Amino acid sequence: MSALAPLILNVVKAVVVLILGWIAAGAIGGLVRRRVNATPQIDPTLGNFLASTVKWVILAVVLVAVLGIFGIQATSIVAILGAASLAIGLALQGTLSDLAAGVMLVIFRPYKLGQFIDIGGTSGTVKDLTLFTTELATADNVQIIVPNGKAWGEIIINYSAHPTRRVDLTFGIDYGDDADTAMQIILDTARADGRVHSDPEPWARVTNLGDSSVDLTARLWCDAGDYWDLKFILTKAVKEAFDKGGISIPYPHQVEIQKQG
Repeated sequence: MSALAPLILNVVKAVVVLILGWIAAGAIGGLVRRRVNATPQIDPTLGNFLASTVKWVILAVVLVAVLGIFGIQATSIVAILGAASLAIGLALQGTLSDLAAGVMLVIFRPYKLGQFIDIGGTSGTVKDLTLFTTELATADNVQIIVPNGKAWGEIIINYSAHPTRRVDLTFGIDYGDDADTAMQIILDTARADGRVHSDPEPWARVTNLGDSSVDLTARLWCDAGDYWDLKFILTKAVKEAFDKGGISIPYPHQVEIQKQG
């Protein structure tokens, strides 16, 4: 029993160091995040990334300290890691790729916290960017974790990168209705909404002659944050304005042909 006492003591020390190190890493990482995010000149995305980096560095130091408790010196650890570098690189190539991609995302910043983006068909609002992953929240508040390697390797569509966006609306009217009158109704309805920009000017044209309708397209500019509300509200408002102006929106017709024998 006396022979096991030193080993048990070392295990207890290692557990205590691991627990304290984990708590310290989280606390210091959180402090770094708060300090960086409190500086207006620094983007919050960088604060989250630095906090994640600091946390993992501290945990690496803690791991070295724990190994030192069992008599494994830092020089021995370096030698072991050097000998096993190829195997570790092959086993963790995906993780290392995510790490490298995370650094590239922070440097080039194709997206920031709070922006609505699409990564290879997966869309959502950016909630966090860490060393290895990007966290998104969908429109219905579902969490999506995207590995940074996939994010960097896919096409990134950033819907929030520019302050303004163009809203495209298409309406079909009956062939018997006056297209100029319908387009004027669309433009008047759009200009009545204060969120529609006057520069560039709202635009409406006949864009297609369909099987059962004349298709009119309106192009309007607004602040990026107003895009969806404006799109939905104007669609309803134009429908109501068409009803008042005597413009009909047709629906597909089917003609039944009976063959007499």
